[in-house]
Amino acid sequence: MGRIAAVVLCFLFVISSVHSFYLPGVAPRDFLRGDELQVKVNKLSSTKTQLPYDYYYLDYCKPVKIRNVGENLGEVLRGDRIENSIYTFHMREEQHCTVACKSKLSAQAAKDFKEKIDDEYRVNMILDNLPVAVLGQRRDGSSLITYEHGFRVGFKGNYAGSKEEKYFIHNHLSFRVMYHRDPETDSARIVGFEVSPVSIKHEYKEWDPKNPKVATCNQNTKNIFQGGAIPQEVDKDKEIVFSYDVSYKESETKWASRWDTYLLMNDDQIHWFSIINSLMIVLFLSGMVAMIMMRTLYKDIANYNQLETQDEAQEETGWKLVHGDVFRAPVNSGLLCVYVGTGVQILAMTLVTMMFALLGFLSPSNRGGLMTAMVLLWVFMGLFGGYSSARLYKMFKGTEWKRNTLKTAFMFPGILFAVFFVLNALIWGEQSSGAVPFGTMFALVCLWFGISVPLVFVGSYLGFKKPVIEDPVKTNKIPRQIPEQAWYMKPIFSVLIGGILPFGAVFIELFFILTSIWLNQFYYIFGFLFIVFVILMITCAEITIVLCYFQLCSEDYNWWWRAYLTAGSSALYLFLYSIFYFFTKLEITKLVSGILYFGYMLIASYAFFVLTGTIGFYACYWFVRKIYSSVKID
Repeated sequence: MGRIAAVVLCFLFVISSVHSFYLPGVAPRDFLRGDELQVKVNKLSSTKTQLPYDYYYLDYCKPVKIRNVGENLGEVLRGDRIENSIYTFHMREEQHCTVACKSKLSAQAAKDFKEKIDDEYRVNMILDNLPVAVLGQRRDGSSLITYEHGFRVGFKGNYAGSKEEKYFIHNHLSFRVMYHRDPETDSARIVGFEVSPVSIKHEYKEWDPKNPKVATCNQNTKNIFQGGAIPQEVDKDKEIVFSYDVSYKESETKWASRWDTYLLMNDDQIHWFSIINSLMIVLFLSGMVAMIMMRTLYKDIANYNQLETQDEAQEETGWKLVHGDVFRAPVNSGLLCVYVGTGVQILAMTLVTMMFALLGFLSPSNRGGLMTAMVLLWVFMGLFGGYSSARLYKMFKGTEWKRNTLKTAFMFPGILFAVFFVLNALIWGEQSSGAVPFGTMFALVCLWFGISVPLVFVGSYLGFKKPVIEDPVKTNKIPRQIPEQAWYMKPIFSVLIGGILPFGAVFIELFFILTSIWLNQFYYIFGFLFIVFVILMITCAEITIVLCYFQLCSEDYNWWWRAYLTAGSSALYLFLYSIFYFFTKLEITKLVSGILYFGYMLIASYAFFVLTGTIGFYACYWFVRKIYSSVKID
């Protein structure tokens, strides 16, 4: 217990120190007065459709040449498309009512704007790696400010005295750049990037393309708009003048903690309490389970070892009776090896990813870092997948190790890739920037075939070279007949019951993870996620051991697949919860967006099934070997 307490204290220390210790995704940049600041534009995003679009999909002001900023693998998979823009500032030099451009909307451009306003799309911009944000109010009414990511394309409304609904665009952007100044060098670092979008119908007397000026605001005063300004309507053949202004504000916020405002969660109280609550319940259950198991088992083993005569042994009932069948290879043993190998690969990837995340390497400032790390680690962990699959296959006296290896290398990724390909085709059909380009798809296939598959083969070769794992007891030639089982010991019932506890351990954290994925929030509490993951592993192991013990006591020795499915069934509850989340929290109305949501949740649930199933299987395997090597068998 002392060791466990020390580990928990270490984790809590790591979590508490995350706030002060921060490894950013990029190095800080110092700007002197007058230095040029380039604003980059990112995708248009909507929580209603989940389909990102390129910024220039809409008829916004374009620079002379649009340049793509190099994105990493994770950014491409997320649908990020970062490009240059016409918005150029100069450090600590305020600009008032700068006209960006004038645009006359074609019928198609007006239709696109209206669609995006209908679907509540938000525009995302970046300055010095900070995303633009709109100030929001916290739900709990506290004075702390929160940020909403990006600003709305526009809004719907009607003129006074008219019931007809019109569309209005945010064509004037008031930017505010916060900076932290170094008094010694007078250089400054950017620590905040806010925007207040406004819709205004600009007026002008004569249009000068080289030096455009509008009568609706004065470049020399800070009072931008004259009273009674009319908002800019979106319609065919309407002229829209895009403008912006920039103000600067000195801030006490240091560069290292500039992301803190972005990472403030609206429901942080609920988050902390629910995690601790989940932790206490699961630790209490674990203690109960461990106590029952230890006391019952020690009593059983002591009783079995005291039996002296063969007659007494035959009168005895319980798990010792099936010792001659308990290590009999299951049906479809090859498939079980494949799934266990894949589960080890996912487990290794998850643990290493979380280690990197805990150290701050995968913070939100390192856009796409988490996704890139997961893909690359999955590929390299093929070595462990192949090794564990081959070891198990050899124990089941399998001979076709190459076929087993091929299945391990291709089965799980193949199913994932097929679903991903179909979903990508749907996104591509919607002309969304979320569609993964052919080049990236080809790179993923190269990673799979070029690195993952060879590593699975290397792992399998090493695993198959190892001596076979010896069973602690001999297996009988003739299988023993399994007696009629009670209704609560039937496979379906016990498997479904087994998944409830592991799901219960993670479902609160799951809510926050789903919110971060589908509602464009930042997820960053990796310290707690790691603790929850450890709880999940312990729970999967213990529930499987308990149910396996009851199964063996009722003289049913077919435990191999049952152990895998018992813990793995928590994935079914995960998918059911995702359906509940879809109908209660999301406002998705488009059919394609719904298919995307359930497609991706199906992939996540399948991976969760393989992961939890493998944890349960290995726990049960260890337990069965342990108890049968502890009793004297004649």
